[in-house]
Amino acid sequence: MTENNLLDRITANPRVMLGKPVIRGLRITVEQILMALSNGITVEDLLEDYPEFGTR
Repeated sequence: MTENNLLDRITANPRVMLGKPVIRGLRITVEQILMALSNGITVEDLLEDYPEFGTR
């Protein structure tokens, strides 16, 4: 997946999650994902917790 493809999955809307960047179509903020990764959660664990990531 290219950087542009990844960036296409991120959106921000002032009416969704207080305007924070989110994964398009989901109410999961980029901040949540980055915090999880910085705390040692693996990508595999995230995909298990949020299987909809793989389908979007």
